[in-house]
Amino acid sequence: MIVEQLSLVDFRNYAAVDVALGAGANVFVGRNGQGKTNLAEAIGFFATLGSHRVSQDAPMVRDGADAAVVRMRLAYGERRVLLEAQLNRTGSNKARVNGAGVKTAELPRYAQVVLFAPEDLQIVRADPSARRRFADQLLIQRAPRMAGVLADYDRVVKQRTALLKSARARGIRGDALSTLDVWNDKLVQLGTEVIRARLALAADLAGPVADAYTAIAGEDHRPELEWMLSIGGRDPEDDADAPSGAAGTGPATAPAASTETAEIQAQFRAALADKRAAELDRGLTLVGPHRDDLLLRVRGLPVKGYASHGESWSVALSLRLASAQLLRAQSQLGDPILILDDVFAELDADRRARLAALVGGFEQVVVTAAVENDVPEALRARTVRVVAGTIQAEDADE
Repeated sequence: MIVEQLSLVDFRNYAAVDVALGAGANVFVGRNGQGKTNLAEAIGFFATLGSHRVSQDAPMVRDGADAAVVRMRLAYGERRVLLEAQLNRTGSNKARVNGAGVKTAELPRYAQVVLFAPEDLQIVRADPSARRRFADQLLIQRAPRMAGVLADYDRVVKQRTALLKSARARGIRGDALSTLDVWNDKLVQLGTEVIRARLALAADLAGPVADAYTAIAGEDHRPELEWMLSIGGRDPEDDADAPSGAAGTGPATAPAASTETAEIQAQFRAALADKRAAELDRGLTLVGPHRDDLLLRVRGLPVKGYASHGESWSVALSLRLASAQLLRAQSQLGDPILILDDVFAELDADRRARLAALVGGFEQVVVTAAVENDVPEALRARTVRVVAGTIQAEDADE
């Protein structure tokens, strides 16, 4: 899979621009603030329906405009698909595939993109929601139907929490809230599906993450991934300010990826029964995958709170590269598009060369850089120069 053409109208600092890309490596070069990352962001939108920099769509619409339009022509061998997204400052976004209107949620079925950016340090350093978001975005790319499962689960959590808040306001305690059992059934059904999918994902990522980390860092620091589940008795959200898995506060043991649905459901129901009084007191849903955390370790210690900057950077990058390897192995559309946004400036010469060797075999790699010489020569086949929201030149090696 490769992007052949990217067209933007009123997107970020671009009034209108068309960029041609080719197979192999493509480098967007420009000083900070010129708009090179905006091009990468636009490509990534089709895979995640969001930005890696902001949580809302409105900042991606150019000042003074009501909507932005992003068009991308993808090639899968001889097949061509034109994707279009209209990002509205207010109201729902719109989407087209080959000129025909579709639901926006359909776009990720056509575009698989793995984007690594400096913001990804938050995956390992921020609160559990950052790690859940990373895992769930990858789940959706691997199995688009999971978007519906996750959306339904979030809806049940909100409705169940609203019921708990209402009960707290009315002073209801204990087993008096009989309608809670109906929502418990829905929470357990959907939450178990999310838990099983996340456990399988962690198991599949373990080997590729370890391989990528060793290749990037040149050392085997034994990177590990393990889900800390709230159904096991701990609440990762309540412990978010402490280093995850610190001595004396070990995580609840996550079930194996092969654990049967009935076992997880039984553990889920037991945890809900145990937390019922606390949930009524706080007016919160305290058990379920919306409170879980993906524990990351190197050298046997949690990355959050213990790893150096270099180790944290290597773990975050390894997670993205491992994601690309998983999608590559299972995709019928070809390799995912791999984007490295402002990555090489953070690496020494040795790690730059190692990373270039790792990604060089992908069908298409998009790199952004403020300084062209930061990018290894092997990835400079095509250079696009960006100045103040305009494309100044495109250099391609023939």
